[in-house]
Amino acid sequence: MSPTPSAIIAVAAEWRVQPGQEETVRQLMLQAAAAVRQHEPGNLLYIGHQDPADATHFLFYEQYADQQALEAHRDSAHYQDIVVKQIVPLLTDRTITFYQLMS
Repeated sequence: MSPTPSAIIAVAAEWRVQPGQEETVRQLMLQAAAAVRQHEPGNLLYIGHQDPADATHFLFYEQYADQQALEAHRDSAHYQDIVVKQIVPLLTDRTITFYQLMS
């Protein structure tokens, strides 16, 4: 079943990492992305970016089929273990913005 375009939720997560923790966060996010793709059928897109001019600056763009898929992501064991417990303590700033797909 295809997602209803009006239900799709996009997430832009912008992070600043403590200096010296860039590679640790990068490796953890690669693990998180692999887990999301493997275990979350409601995830449509999960892409990480790192600023080439400032290695402490990350941007993640994600799309979920609907609110339920986004909640399943937040509640997943891999998100709680990798992002919440391991990555968040290494951040100096975290901004998360939610968008609805225009249809």
